[in-house]
Amino acid sequence: MQLKVWRFLDGNRAHEKQSAALVCGLGKSFAGQVQSFDIPAELSASRIFLGRAQQLDQLPKPDFLIGTGRKSRMPMLAARRRYGGRAVSINRPQLPFGWFDFAIVPEHDRPPPLENIILSQGALTEPLPDIGPQAGKGLILLGGPSKHYSWDLQAIRAQIEPLIRQPLDWQISNSRRTPGGTLEALSEGKARFIDWRSCPPGWIQEQMATTEQIWVSEDSVSMLFESLQSRARVGVIRVPGRDKSNKVRAAVQRLIDQGVVSEHLEEVLAQPPRQPLDQYLLCARALLRRCGLLAN
Repeated sequence: MQLKVWRFLDGNRAHEKQSAALVCGLGKSFAGQVQSFDIPAELSASRIFLGRAQQLDQLPKPDFLIGTGRKSRMPMLAARRRYGGRAVSINRPQLPFGWFDFAIVPEHDRPPPLENIILSQGALTEPLPDIGPQAGKGLILLGGPSKHYSWDLQAIRAQIEPLIRQPLDWQISNSRRTPGGTLEALSEGKARFIDWRSCPPGWIQEQMATTEQIWVSEDSVSMLFESLQSRARVGVIRVPGRDKSNKVRAAVQRLIDQGVVSEHLEEVLAQPPRQPLDQYLLCARALLRRCGLLAN
């Protein structure tokens, strides 16, 4: 038996990684073969609705139509109307939930308790390379200011200094949001600094898979959940929030309360071995189960 999936792209790499993760989970969970077809972002809903998307006519009819991000929603719904299949929105769709067959939504977004909603713990992330962690490696990943967080470089530096005093080979990497001068301000000590612009594709995922200890600034919640796809011990670098009502901080706090991550070095060092979080697999299996397509 074959399962046909149309994955609607929106040009946002972070969004497309989430839909790719779900497709990967379907491939690992479905008893038969999964065929996935990427639908380009430039294919508008109006062209699909009016039958002017001939490239879709050449594809096998979809069982699932999957999209992440605002720009993918209407083309996906137009395609379902014309070609059939079940429309699956990843993350809160900013449209009525009832317009979709299913929505996979992070629990920290607090969606309503509807039958077509599948809760995930954080963003869906693909599996990391199948490489075991190497003793003696440490990785620190820094985000930057966002709508939920401000940035206090001195406070961050105070948290990083005791980390890099450990006898590990430390690498520190920034991101697009990291304010200029951050790496330079942290340049004292033995850590190696890797600017995100110089990282080849897949570099961070490879480092996560082979690292003994990972610390992530809490504003980078997607990177934090991606770290939990590894077998490394994971810690959180605290960042000041902009207001008391902070859904991202609530998601991070739940991980702390569960003992999965910690902001304290001694607690991170005491973390027991664990398996990858694998939300992409759990959500894929939940989707197949609700559609009567899971063998077990």
